[in-house]
Amino acid sequence: MNESISPPNANPTSRKTGGLLKDITVLVVEDNVSNFVLIARLLGFLGVHCEWKTSGYEVVEFADTLPRLDLVLMDIRLPYEDGYGALAKIRQSSSLKNIPVIAVTAEASLEQMSKARQAGFDGFLGKPLNPDRFPDQIQRILAGEAVWELS
Repeated sequence: MNESISPPNANPTSRKTGGLLKDITVLVVEDNVSNFVLIARLLGFLGVHCEWKTSGYEVVEFADTLPRLDLVLMDIRLPYEDGYGALAKIRQSSSLKNIPVIAVTAEASLEQMSKARQAGFDGFLGKPLNPDRFPDQIQRILAGEAVWELS
């Protein structure tokens, strides 16, 4: 299942205005609908356009169809192909290899964070996501800061 969520009244001509991120596209790879809805709403408050895949399977092919991609938020435990397999394919893709990919997982432990770092993820956000901190975390990630947080 794929779904596209655009923020209402987003102005695609300006990149960042008044704290809102405009003209930004984030691909959320998440199999849990409730988790996706939460992430999409939080991104929407920032003015971010959001795309959705429910599995790591064919994520590269899907991402290549997007006119723009700034960030991938990747769940680790996914059906058909997990986040580690999808990350490996992204890193092999010439068009996507430089896109930041952040692990987002309920398996939030120092061990999982270390495993994600060794696998080549650019950051780590543990679930449950904190709605008060998530916007700042995303803004920091999009500004190029490495964010590695358990919650």
